[in-house]
Amino acid sequence: MISKRIAAVLAGATTVSLLLTACGDNGAGGQSPAAGDSVKSLTILDYYNNDPDKSLVQKGLDSCATKLGISIQRETVPGDTLIQKVLQQASSKTLPDVLMLDNPDVQQIAATGALAPLNDLGVNADGVIKGMVDATSYQGKLYGLAPVTNTIALFYNKDLLAQAGVQPPKTWDELKAAAKKLTKPGRYGIAFNANATYEGSWQFLPAMWTNGGDETDLNSPQVAEALQLWVDLVQSGSASKSVINWTQGDVKDQFLAGKAAMMVNGPWQIPALEKVPSVKWDVVTFPVNKPDQTPVAPLGGEAWTVPLNKDQAKQQKAADFVKCLNSDENELAWAKARFTIPTKTALLDEYVKEVPSMKAFAEQVKTARARTGKLGDKWPDAAKVIYQAIQLALTGKASAQDAFKQASGG
Repeated sequence: MISKRIAAVLAGATTVSLLLTACGDNGAGGQSPAAGDSVKSLTILDYYNNDPDKSLVQKGLDSCATKLGISIQRETVPGDTLIQKVLQQASSKTLPDVLMLDNPDVQQIAATGALAPLNDLGVNADGVIKGMVDATSYQGKLYGLAPVTNTIALFYNKDLLAQAGVQPPKTWDELKAAAKKLTKPGRYGIAFNANATYEGSWQFLPAMWTNGGDETDLNSPQVAEALQLWVDLVQSGSASKSVINWTQGDVKDQFLAGKAAMMVNGPWQIPALEKVPSVKWDVVTFPVNKPDQTPVAPLGGEAWTVPLNKDQAKQQKAADFVKCLNSDENELAWAKARFTIPTKTALLDEYVKEVPSMKAFAEQVKTARARTGKLGDKWPDAAKVIYQAIQLALTGKASAQDAFKQASGG
């Protein structure tokens, strides 16, 4: 899902690095099996603090603890407090042995010098989708592994489309035509999140990236065309003007209430959808602007990392633990339990056979991109310009062609 802004991380990078160095030897060299075997317990920090995810993740953690013959002490915190917690722990020299981070945050924390390169500890990312490797690498080294990922695609109400004689759209023109035909009194054709947060930027990326737009040049015609798609859907009345305030949860609620026939959203909404069996739904990949384009969406999901530790035996055991979490067995188990997608491409076909409702998402992640893949730790700056430009265009304060220039102060 959407990363929180890490405003203090880079500003405190030097301080964090000095603090870590002060802890003692912070080398990341591997250890012999004998040294690793002396480790009996590991501490873990993550932000899965609510069920069912908290309990489902615990099962995976316990499984690896059993395999490695260790005990674990786990602490969970709310997602928006995790980074501050990491900085506080660095200051007090109490960083956990294993640290979970939202994937767009890995590069920013790695930049502080707080994490051990996994390559140096015998862990690699062989077979993992490129977008996730890009997200969890920094300056050519791997700092995290994500067992599962997620992305966004287009949900649709099967009954409403059938009644209107509408096929699931494959192109933007088909999307606009379908949304217009599906719009009736009390119901919009489509719902999406265009609010002034990083979540609003996240939901815009499939349109921008699929059309060849790029965060390194937000003033390009391709980016403006993507924003025009959002503008067209709202100005035509096919989408509510309230999209500028909606969260992804609000979008899901509109869809479930029959107030939207289609929605842009992610698989984390499926458990809620399954609680309303009267709503028959399916999912397709995000439509393309031109037939020769390939849908490109952003990658979500969390990575598991190993903070630097003066106790190198413990650091090696933590790396072994992260490696275990990313075994084929665990990737499939977590993906099936939590409506997420394995990050290893070789597992996708088997996964879809077992969870057919995830077919479109599994297809989408093959070409999905990391938000930090091109801009690295500067991505949040671009994300802010994106959601500000969306707000300007959808409220009529700027055209799609001028919105990004205005939002960036140009």
